Amino acid sequence: MPSPLKKLFFMVLYNSSLFLILIFGIQNSIKKSRVNFVIGETINLPTGFIVGTSFIAGSIIGAALPSIGHKKR
Repeated sequence: MPSPLKKLFFMVLYNSSLFLILIFGIQNSIKKSRVNFVIGETINLPTGFIVGTSFIAGSIIGAALPSIGHKKR
């Protein structure tokens, strides 16, 4: 089983590469929308960026949660 540091390195590398691909892919996006938060809303962002960033955030949280709750016996 890989060490936690190795898992963290691959998680950061994988999600960083996804984010770079996302940035290059949405440069010519025309459709834009706003995200409403409790305290306000964002500027107009491309819809693909909002969806892609949500996917990447879920990937990071999904990879980090098992390592936080895992205890060695």
